[in-house]
Amino acid sequence: MTVIAQFAKARAVADWPPLRRLSDVLGTLSPAALFSTLLAMGMVLYQATIFNDPDTFWHIAAGGWMIDHRQVLHKDIFSFSYPGRPWASHEWLAEIVMAGAYRLAGWSGVLLLFAGAIGVAAWLLGRGVARWLGPLGQGVALIAAFLVIGPTVLARPHLLMLPILVAWTLEMLAAREANRAPHGWMAILMVAWANLHGSFVFGFVLAGGFGLEALTAPGADRWKVIRDWGLFGGLIALAALATPHGISGLIAPFQIMLMGTLNQIIEWKPANFTTFTPFEGAILVTLLVCLAKGVRIPLIRVILLLFILHMALQHQRHQLVIAVIAPLLLAQPIGRAFGRAAAQDKPVTVAAKVFLAGFVVAMAIVRLVIPATRGDDAITPVSALAHVPPALAARPVFNAYNFGGYLIFKGVKPFIDGRADMYGDAFVKRYTQANNAEQPALDQVLKQYDIAWTITQPREGIVAALERRPNWKRIYADKYAVVLARTDALGAPVQTLIPAKAGTQTKGR
Repeated sequence: MTVIAQFAKARAVADWPPLRRLSDVLGTLSPAALFSTLLAMGMVLYQATIFNDPDTFWHIAAGGWMIDHRQVLHKDIFSFSYPGRPWASHEWLAEIVMAGAYRLAGWSGVLLLFAGAIGVAAWLLGRGVARWLGPLGQGVALIAAFLVIGPTVLARPHLLMLPILVAWTLEMLAAREANRAPHGWMAILMVAWANLHGSFVFGFVLAGGFGLEALTAPGADRWKVIRDWGLFGGLIALAALATPHGISGLIAPFQIMLMGTLNQIIEWKPANFTTFTPFEGAILVTLLVCLAKGVRIPLIRVILLLFILHMALQHQRHQLVIAVIAPLLLAQPIGRAFGRAAAQDKPVTVAAKVFLAGFVVAMAIVRLVIPATRGDDAITPVSALAHVPPALAARPVFNAYNFGGYLIFKGVKPFIDGRADMYGDAFVKRYTQANNAEQPALDQVLKQYDIAWTITQPREGIVAALERRPNWKRIYADKYAVVLARTDALGAPVQTLIPAKAGTQTKGR
């Protein structure tokens, strides 16, 4: 009787008019749409990893400079090691948007900007896979995709291009399904893409692949395909040139990929399978489904997938690309293997749209009321830099690679930062040797650049090497950073500070 009574009570709650009304409203939203909303909400509320990249700082600083000076950067204005060196800010549009968000609402504004970008991408991706996959398939595809994307969810320009990448792939699929060339207005997306991030190259890869598929399709009117897809290709090529950097912006992504020191940067390292990762899991699940169900994929699309998979295996940063492209390319063949036909889009009611918009706005308000803050961490040496006297901070510094962005953000000219493409292979290699206290690289760097102080991570070889020298002195240390200075550069005596515990400081040695 107790079970029956509880069931009756639950039924009564479900029949409560407001709750039934909410259920009716949400019923017009697909599981994919709801997932997208929850994802955006999580991005707004959970900020633990999105700020784990030092480049966020210099991107915002560059965008702020361009807003103030109303011009795009074409040379280095930030470092003291290469002042005036030619440097094209190829992601200038993303940097201006990031700086604008920061100026409007601080770090919360940056969070909301990227939450919006990934939320829109998730919405589009969900709608794409929902055409061919059922609720379970949608859930598996979206969860796998965003688990793979997870490590790359950082406040950097690559996330701002994510909605464009998804929309671009959807249009390529729609064009092939309708046996036509992509719409010309996609060139507008290419203009934005080329000014946001170097991944616009994948737009050409996809267009070329689908164009080749159209050309080789049985019964295709090949002259018509060549004309229509050729015009589209020419249009997006012109669109990609519509940047402040012209042809150099078009070839910049390839120049970066040819750098010899890329393997020293985490995002450019090959995929690591020594431990299990979501990327490996996604590959295994995809293989399981495709092999077990005998999924048949058009040859050109297989080649596209294999090429992008190769890029993702070669460079971890490209896992983001395959994570959103693969579900869209595989949804149709997998759906057909399970006997599913294309589903019609369910119209979303006005009430559902209002509810969804209200939910997102509410989460944004929560984020603004409880503002995001930045403190000491592995890329943000707040306390360490605060203990550097202003006169010393104005002199040449040797800094950890991961601290360069923060130094730029705080107006200190670094020795090196995340713009490895500007510094070049030889400089990055020399920095690494000096940072590891290799002779004679360390002595040459100290002398050539008249290094007056250093701010590096505690375990770097340069720390122990300089502390053994009588003319160098430690002036601050915590678990994230160590500041050393030449005694002749200190001027007035500076009290050594070494925190004994978090939140406390004691006199050092």
